[in-house]
Amino acid sequence: MVRLKTEDASSHNGMAARGACIMVIFLVVWMGTAGCVVNEPTPKDSSKVQPITVAVTILPQKQFVERIGGENVRVIVLVPPGASPHTHEPTPGQMAEVSTAALYFKVGSGIEFERAWMDKISGVNPGMPIIDSSEGVALIQGGDEEDAAEGPPEQDQIGLDPHIWLSPRNAKVMVEHTFEGLVGIDPGNETQYRANKEQYLKELDALDADISKALSEKVERRIMVYHPAWTYLARDYNLTQIPVELEGKEPTPKGLESLIRQAKESNITVVFASPEFSTKSAEVVAQEIDGKVVLVSSLSEDYLENMRKVATAFAQE
Repeated sequence: MVRLKTEDASSHNGMAARGACIMVIFLVVWMGTAGCVVNEPTPKDSSKVQPITVAVTILPQKQFVERIGGENVRVIVLVPPGASPHTHEPTPGQMAEVSTAALYFKVGSGIEFERAWMDKISGVNPGMPIIDSSEGVALIQGGDEEDAAEGPPEQDQIGLDPHIWLSPRNAKVMVEHTFEGLVGIDPGNETQYRANKEQYLKELDALDADISKALSEKVERRIMVYHPAWTYLARDYNLTQIPVELEGKEPTPKGLESLIRQAKESNITVVFASPEFSTKSAEVVAQEIDGKVVLVSSLSEDYLENMRKVATAFAQE
């Protein structure tokens, strides 16, 4: 009986040993598998360099920056679609965004938004370089070509026509500043930025040629516009704009009479207005001359396409 008990104990011990061995093997396999999971390679996308945050004032500048910077940039626009750079006030969210920007491109030609807010914008991001895109542009004083001056004055820019981007020739100057600004903060990508800039400048030259051709055969060189945004385009292509609104003010009854008389004398049947502004006065004039109101935007994001549409509209009317 004692011998049988010894055999049973020996058998039991053997089974326990085999069970322990199996458990060890299981743990080794499990740890190896777990190790493989923990050490999985990091997805490539997570190691991608984050784009540089760049802030601009108006939508057309967004295309300038994106065409040169490509995937290396993320653009913040302070005057959003549908807003006017003459009256817009940035939201707290926009100010928070611009506080993270690495670079700011301002229009720099006396536009009201920048005059009112640039100090506060630079205050939330003191180390951010601010590039003046109007340097080198022949600015027009009060819409009068004879008062043009090379580059913005060092003092206040009140009285200067701020709509410099509405001339492809001025846009080329702005694009050069955009290139220089991006290279200044990201010199490692200068070759790419230069190639992108040269390509975009060629497209601006083609745009300039297309506008010249479209407007070359226009008989009536006077155009009636609600907001006098087209001074630089008019200068470049030998047009004269007759504005309904002056200095942000609606015309008086006497002013409306004068506008109606000028339109009839010049056989003008179209009043061009902008979607960012009221069209009420433009509609009054159009009704009196048995004409119509045509909307043309000065702030479209797709600069190249929009300027072609504007030139076509001006040429046909």
